[in-house]
Amino acid sequence: MDHPLRAIRATRVFADRPVPRDLVVDLVETARWTGSARNRQPWRLVSVTDPAVRHALARLGQYALPLAAAPVALVLLSDSQAGADTEFDLGRLCQTLVVAAHLAGLGSCPVSLYPNANAVEAAALTGHGHPWRAHHALALGWPGERLRGRSAVPVGRKALADVFVEL
Repeated sequence: MDHPLRAIRATRVFADRPVPRDLVVDLVETARWTGSARNRQPWRLVSVTDPAVRHALARLGQYALPLAAAPVALVLLSDSQAGADTEFDLGRLCQTLVVAAHLAGLGSCPVSLYPNANAVEAAALTGHGHPWRAHHALALGWPGERLRGRSAVPVGRKALADVFVEL
């Protein structure tokens, strides 16, 4: 069976075309229904379209350059005092956004903003101080033309037997 979720890939090249605000709001409205531990919803989301801020964010992670290339950087903030399962909840939120974006025809690329000092700076760039941290963001936009040549990023997946065990 070929599942539609298998078609989702990280988009790192974006078309020079804005994403309508209403579409971003709809994605966030969908994602805010993502489950979280004890329904705490320990997150805030900030849509960044200002190129200067997106470029500043892109400097805060080893692989965060897509934030500068995309027309929207959606910054995922987490409450650093909300508990050990908060980052798991953020991962769920991010995956919901990735799927919702894909279904809307948009491309996306999740990025991490580390070390912790970078997450603090990223939160500050969005107007958020303690206890908020921005360890994650999502580059979002219409997919651009794929680059020619060989990708530096490995393609394909490990064999099912390498990742799945039945007891």
